[in-house]
Amino acid sequence: EVQLVESGGGLVQPGGSLRLSCVASGFTFGSYDITWFRQAPGKGPEWISVISSDGNTAYYADSIQGRFTLSRDNAKNTVSLQMNSLKVEETGVYYCTIGVMYWGVGTQVTVSS
Repeated sequence: EVQLVESGGGLVQPGGSLRLSCVASGFTFGSYDITWFRQAPGKGPEWISVISSDGNTAYYADSIQGRFTLSRDNAKNTVSLQMNSLKVEETGVYYCTIGVMYWGVGTQVTVSS
């Protein structure tokens, strides 16, 4: 069974940082790109980043370019999303996924003073 479990969310002040993690199991982790989406309250999911299966290439939405960094450790079946200079409008639930087929349960990020 494919499982993706996110962690690391929480409450942070504007301008602060958080590091999200996604631990995967049930599939050959190193063979798949991993994607992150976020969903703000009352809105649909927004694609924010993807990392290649070997970890050598990552792409970012324009809105987060230069502030977020996505990395992975295939030996630990883990992907990490380092988020810096967070903004209030980035509040939402953050999901790691395999494409759009498999989603984790998400982790809540709240950016508020």
